[in-house]
Amino acid sequence: MSTASERAAATAGRGSPVAPEAPALSPRAATVRAFLALLERDAWVTFRRDLAAFLAQSLMQPLFFLFTFGRVLPEIGAAQGAYGKQLLPGILALTLVITALQNTSLPLVIEFSFTKEIEDRLLAPLPAALVGLEKIVFASLRATVAALLILPMAAVVLPGGVDLGSVSWLGFLALLVMGSLAGASLGMVLGTAVPPNRINVVFAVFLTPLIFTGATFYPWQALDGLRWFQVITLINPMTYVSEGMRSALTDGPTLATGWIALGIVAATVAFAALGLKGFLRRAVD
Repeated sequence: MSTASERAAATAGRGSPVAPEAPALSPRAATVRAFLALLERDAWVTFRRDLAAFLAQSLMQPLFFLFTFGRVLPEIGAAQGAYGKQLLPGILALTLVITALQNTSLPLVIEFSFTKEIEDRLLAPLPAALVGLEKIVFASLRATVAALLILPMAAVVLPGGVDLGSVSWLGFLALLVMGSLAGASLGMVLGTAVPPNRINVVFAVFLTPLIFTGATFYPWQALDGLRWFQVITLINPMTYVSEGMRSALTDGPTLATGWIALGIVAATVAFAALGLKGFLRRAVD
């Protein structure tokens, strides 16, 4: 009696159909698939496993800024009632930049120094620079989600809600992309340049000036009487994001659109180049 393996061999010899092999992916397609797989994995971790932590980290500070400066101060007479309208674009810019910055820099510090998870990512079939770029892109996506959540929060917190009747939606969407990329690129610089034992000190020293010189709580044009400080704020990339948001959401005077775009693009390109260079240096080490 023939065995099952002998019968299978005889059947194969009579020319039974064999399942065709899947076509091999081109190098470019394999790189794109690996890049998207990293994004998918990070999205699953954030929005399925760590959603509560993500929301708390991203929205707690903006919520209290909105409540204190946009609701409490106007109600006690320490600020004008329409102040919330000028505050909201700055809070959106702050959320975009700070969330993207933190979600790039802190994971990099942890993965390079403690968990060594970055070594697993570097084994993916794509260039090391694209592993760093995926960090920037995903942090930008997280920051964009957080900024969009600010709008319903502001509608509840601010007196009179949020008026979106005159919004330039194209400009607003462009600012979401550009502002989050600028913050994530800056976070890449910090995450690869700062030693792990100094990151808390650097955040304490760096983030406070970044927030309060970024035209977050005031329009840039209102600083005409304080010219020296107005000039200093132009060094801060968040100023251009804040003014861009004011230009898209309000009809008040702001920086010229060309200067806003130039400031954000220049900051993004410069910080991304420095950050990816530092990432490659750390990855090789």
